[in-house]
Amino acid sequence: MSAIVSTPAKYLTLNELREKLGNRSRSSIYADLAAERLPKPVKLGGRLLWIEEEIDSHLRALRDGDIC
Repeated sequence: MSAIVSTPAKYLTLNELREKLGNRSRSSIYADLAAERLPKPVKLGGRLLWIEEEIDSHLRALRDGDIC
């Protein structure tokens, strides 16, 4: 019997997300969120955090032309 081992999700702060997106401005990121061009963040302890795997999947889909 094999056990399924899942790795804990890595959460990105706004500054980490900005860095991952090529130092995009805070206002550009929030504009992309409003236009639904980025995955929505989760709110943990009053902070907005992005799940890194969701961001990575979104960027791969953009690269591969799966989404506009």
